[in-house]
Amino acid sequence: MKIALFSDIHANLPALEAVLADIDMREVDAVYCLGDLVGYNVWPNEVITQIRKRGIPTIAGNYDFGIGRASDDCGCVYREEEENAMGKVSIAYTNKTIGNDERSYLRTLPTRIRVDFELNNNTDQLWKQQPPVSLLLVHGSPRRVNEYLFQDREDRSLGRILEGADADILCFGHTHKPFYKVVSAEPEGQETYWRHAINIGSVGKPKDGDPRACYVLLTIGEMARPGGRDGVYVEFVRVTYDVERAAQAIEQSELPDPYATMLRTA
Repeated sequence: MKIALFSDIHANLPALEAVLADIDMREVDAVYCLGDLVGYNVWPNEVITQIRKRGIPTIAGNYDFGIGRASDDCGCVYREEEENAMGKVSIAYTNKTIGNDERSYLRTLPTRIRVDFELNNNTDQLWKQQPPVSLLLVHGSPRRVNEYLFQDREDRSLGRILEGADADILCFGHTHKPFYKVVSAEPEGQETYWRHAINIGSVGKPKDGDPRACYVLLTIGEMARPGGRDGVYVEFVRVTYDVERAAQAIEQSELPDPYATMLRTA
């Protein structure tokens, strides 16, 4: 099973179009979007239209949740007053720009998607109940849509989050910084139960120093088992897109110019 996962488009239509075109060239079995379709750029309606037209299963990001309810709070955590001021402009702009139908769509999005894979290939035990490999898709974390799970979080802590969510594989976004870790929360002396944590990065607003759009190809093979390390393969795909088109669109709008600079420099 090969799955394409992407997140954090943030109304960047050129980046989304490039990623979807790249996915179309690959033989994938399923595609999922982990939210934050809107905010920070000028194409919230067009991005939503693309996602809906393709019927891509999508969960709500924190920005989607806020804009869907016409809130002036997107659940973002801004550390600097300047960031906070720019964020208010972005929220107001998105609330003013988004269509009624698109806003209604955002309100219907689920907060998580769980997919269980029955991978027992032993024909002698074909009908015997076996624990599935559980894939959980969230935006921020299983606990809160706007919780940040960064790469430097202690492995035991990250493992406990996956354990609490009963997830063998957890895919998430929100930080805009991709990483993959295999972690465990079990105390020493017990059999190790491994879990996979995958931050899939950002399509439309990367923050890892690479301005190219980012998405993940996740392959779940026949060797994958609950608690195992094997059979899970993660590929981070970087896609070049027309950054200047996206940046200039910001500069020609009411949105703050620093958002354009961020796209150019990531």
